[in-house]
Amino acid sequence: MDTIGLDLHKRESQLCIIAEDGTITERRIVTSCDRFTAVLGDRPPARSLLEASTESEWVARYLERLEHEVIVADPNYAPMYAARRRRVKTDRRDARTLAEALRLGAYRVAHRVSAERRHVRAELAVREALVRTRTRYISLAKALVRRDRLRVAASEPHLVAKRIAALDLSDTLAGELLPLFQVLAPIHEQIAAADRRIAALTHTDATVALLTTAPLIGPITASAIVAWRPWTRSPASHRRISSKRSSASYRCSAADSSCYTS
Repeated sequence: MDTIGLDLHKRESQLCIIAEDGTITERRIVTSCDRFTAVLGDRPPARSLLEASTESEWVARYLERLEHEVIVADPNYAPMYAARRRRVKTDRRDARTLAEALRLGAYRVAHRVSAERRHVRAELAVREALVRTRTRYISLAKALVRRDRLRVAASEPHLVAKRIAALDLSDTLAGELLPLFQVLAPIHEQIAAADRRIAALTHTDATVALLTTAPLIGPITASAIVAWRPWTRSPASHRRISSKRSSASYRCSAADSSCYTS
């Protein structure tokens, strides 16, 4: 069976094919389904190795549709690059290194999450971006208010605009804050909608529902732990976060308070 090392990139990727007789074929192709089909579609089933990256999952799934065996490897596994003979790093050398690592078995398989887990990760990432944006806008609004010797009482994020509007604002300050307030309202709505979608996982995912029974862990944090930590698939592994100290540690690492609870 042939061995294929694939150095993936956003626009173009490098292929290194080592045949059973040792013949090496190297090609650079556009990273697209059409080109993968044209180059690898008619070849006999082969073993392929590629590094885990943003594009690796869809490429791996597509190559598997072409009946190739695909291994997604951990790029942080140093022995995988032992065959790299020179310090100068090029795509061609990287692809050949991956092919040789596959022949030698010098790789560590990366965890490939399911489509459902990828969807949850995307939901959490979008929510994080919305929360960070809201936090920046609120911080800027409060700074402008303090500049005019005013103070805003502490409140929930969705109430900040109302608290500021109730102050004795000058016409100039009100005009400066108006664009922020007009943008904050739909952001609040989208964050609330994201919260509802993620909270719904407690009804469909037994692991998320179980984690929410722990102190101080809500649906957002529980979903983040499950989505980003493969070991939470096993019920027995919940013992790892059974103590209050370890629970707080995982809560902070999986769901930073500024991103998931604001």
